[in-house]
Amino acid sequence: MAKKGDWVRIHKVILKPEERTGKLPEDTKKVPLEMWTKGYLLHDGDIGEEVEIETVCGRHERGTLTEVNPYYTHSFGRCVPELLAVDRQVREIVFGGEK
Repeated sequence: MAKKGDWVRIHKVILKPEERTGKLPEDTKKVPLEMWTKGYLLHDGDIGEEVEIETVCGRHERGTLTEVNPYYTHSFGRCVPELLAVDRQVREIVFGGEK
């Protein structure tokens, strides 16, 4: 259970596919417009329940509670040896060496 004041992420469908404009690519028109927002929980709630949050800029939003204490899980990918070589070349050109 998430407690009032916890940092959380919510999810909300802004527009269903049939509500979206016709000026979109076909594959885009087929899916809903969704929002994921983080903020401070304004009342206790469980994952999957509709809750209200206050964002860091003071906006109030309602949506389905998806995560408590969300954090970034992405990376910039695996090491690319070619980019290491480019780094050395750029340093040589710009600074005259690795220092």
